[in-house]
Amino acid sequence: MAEEVSNKQVILKHYVTSYLKESDMELKNTTIKLNVPEGSNAMVLKNLFLSCDPYMRNRMKKFEGGYVESFTPGSPITGYGVAKVLESGDSNFQKGDLVLGRTGWEEYSIVTATPTLFKIRDKDVPLSYYTGILGMPGLTAYAGFYEVCSPKKGETVFVSAASGAVGQLVGQFAKMLGCYVVGSAGSKEKVDRLKSTFGFDEAFNYKEEQDLDAALKRHFPDGIDIYFENVGGKMLDAVLLNMKIHGRIAVCGMISQYNLEQTEGVHNLFCLISKRIRMEGFLVFDYYHLYPKYLEMIILQIKAGKVVYVEDVAEGLESAPSALVGLFSGRNIGKQVVMVSRE
Repeated sequence: MAEEVSNKQVILKHYVTSYLKESDMELKNTTIKLNVPEGSNAMVLKNLFLSCDPYMRNRMKKFEGGYVESFTPGSPITGYGVAKVLESGDSNFQKGDLVLGRTGWEEYSIVTATPTLFKIRDKDVPLSYYTGILGMPGLTAYAGFYEVCSPKKGETVFVSAASGAVGQLVGQFAKMLGCYVVGSAGSKEKVDRLKSTFGFDEAFNYKEEQDLDAALKRHFPDGIDIYFENVGGKMLDAVLLNMKIHGRIAVCGMISQYNLEQTEGVHNLFCLISKRIRMEGFLVFDYYHLYPKYLEMIILQIKAGKVVYVEDVAEGLESAPSALVGLFSGRNIGKQVVMVSRE
């Protein structure tokens, strides 16, 4: 007989149409049998770390035709996480392996989509890093900057939401290439961290700027070559006015819009024509083939102390709803992670 254990889960109560609240989710106590169904290639996972990511807010809306499906109300939220294999029906994974990939917001998960999981081989770095710098956000920063932006040494780079999971890495990659880098963030502490910890040349608090166009002109008197877009809305509108001819914009996210029932319009799109700007959205899924190459590069940089990564770790599955909601008020500093278990 398979062992049956208690299994706490974070459930989405209903579709969310306005600002996300902790009360839109609930903690539920269930039970689970820790065995793989006979003849299945599924795996039983013990979840260790869960990743809080802004895109998850969009999955709480009811919509069709998106790049990821909506969550199902009444069921556990899903997302990226680090887990330990307890039982495996897939010959590529063995009991005791550590894996990175999509899992449930719960203590234990039975995962059938095993091809979406990556086996963790290098364990000389913090396991939580695989939800961030060594996981989806890291590959997002790498692919978005190097593949989409086509950067060159000496160019000017602006990063919004620059102290977040992706932004802090984009800034460091740009500095490593010899670019001039400015970031925006939402508090004095974050602005100071951008310069003192991540090596940005300059940074500003967008909440204290009455005129974003003027703020950008102050930091980029000759214009912006590359904009790594994480927020959308008014910031994007101001950036368009300050792009150089043949500038590039990599659209990674638009976190300022995710909680709005009616999204804000962008008024300066004619700049795309007049300045011959290339503006391209991208999804990390399209760059999974680069993951081994990226890991090889970034692990060496981490061990050599050439890249810094800051995490904000919330302890316990019960802290997950608060941690996710906090992303949209800028409460976290660095990558938001939830530690479910220490193994």
